Amino acid sequence: MARYVLEVMYDGTCFHGSQIQGSISTVQLELNKALSTLFRMPILTVGASRTDEGVHALCSFYHFDIEGQLTIDLKYKCNSILPGGVAVKRIYRATNPEFNSRFDAIRRQYRYRIYKHKNPFLLNRALLYPFALDRKILDEAAGIIMEYEQFESFSKRKAQTKTFNCKIYQSYWEQNGEELHYIVEANRFLRGMVRGLVATQIHFARGKEPLVNLRAIINARDCTKAYFNVAGHGLYLEQIVYPEGALEQIVFDTEIK
Repeated sequence: MARYVLEVMYDGTCFHGSQIQGSISTVQLELNKALSTLFRMPILTVGASRTDEGVHALCSFYHFDIEGQLTIDLKYKCNSILPGGVAVKRIYRATNPEFNSRFDAIRRQYRYRIYKHKNPFLLNRALLYPFALDRKILDEAAGIIMEYEQFESFSKRKAQTKTFNCKIYQSYWEQNGEELHYIVEANRFLRGMVRGLVATQIHFARGKEPLVNLRAIINARDCTKAYFNVAGHGLYLEQIVYPEGALEQIVFDTEIK
């Protein structure tokens, strides 16, 4: 049995989240259907991340198992039958047959995009937020987040996790043209964590209360103390990193170089 991995990107507004939920359209369900059609047998994928409805991905991974070597241009075939909101970017073979696209990831990076003035071309691509934000407070808040490893306050309830510890490698805001972006990279993320971090930082940048209270929210280990009220469509899963040598890319002769 060989383990193969799809690297995909998708528009989160086209699906009811990434993880399979019965018969409603999700990224995982559409990948399962496409692979099952191509291989003429039931194929079940395992995803690297469980993004909520509306959240986009520029890079995510799904692994699956089949007997033997690939004999078809799977990237081309999948993209021919998948719905328009999702595309396969690359195909890999896992060097370890026990590779797990979710648990073997060592780093993940998300980006949250905000814009201030109405722009129809950013609809469902970023968060329209026409209110004043104190950039200095945002920068300070992002720095405070870097100091912590325990983020239970930023995990939604009923999260299926044994630990709320996350190692934050990057946490910062940057101006990108007319947009303001929050970039955060960590070894792992909790359910709803990035949106919680963004919404809570915005709360302080609006001058709602002193920034020192951010530490109190983190230390409380209580999700009712944090804020999660930002839309999913501003959020992008931007990068997932695996240990070197874990994946070997497969390129077919029919692919356009």
